[in-house]
Amino acid sequence: MRPANPPRDLAHLLSQVERRVTSQLRAVLEPEGCAIEEWRVLMLLSDGAGHTMSEIADYALLPAPTLTKVVDRLVANNAVYRRVDPSDRRRVRAFLTPRGKDFYRRLAHRTEHCQAALLAASHDGRTLRELLIRLADGLSEVEVV
Repeated sequence: MRPANPPRDLAHLLSQVERRVTSQLRAVLEPEGCAIEEWRVLMLLSDGAGHTMSEIADYALLPAPTLTKVVDRLVANNAVYRRVDPSDRRRVRAFLTPRGKDFYRRLAHRTEHCQAALLAASHDGRTLRELLIRLADGLSEVEVV
């Protein structure tokens, strides 16, 4: 039997929201043949600046071996290409191909609609998004032992 009002700590609440949002986003991306991890890579690379694998791993929330597989799939689908970094030849930067840019734009339209609907359901989506950004940024400065 479930308690009437189970405790809901911060980690549980964030996980609950993340699972629901991810489920909705997955439903939008999968018909286009795109995984959430691939979507995160496309989002970062959409700025056109080219990013190192470590930058992409940080943004996409992926360990390096998993990221390599994700980027390899995007390269195989002609959505991403790699180039040696001209300022540090030991590094590789990833960029969107023209096909990748088109794919990103098509998906961006769909994901923006999905996210707008999800934020609208919160009654104050803009404030919620701003608070989450502040929380994420602030947590990088906090070290709790």
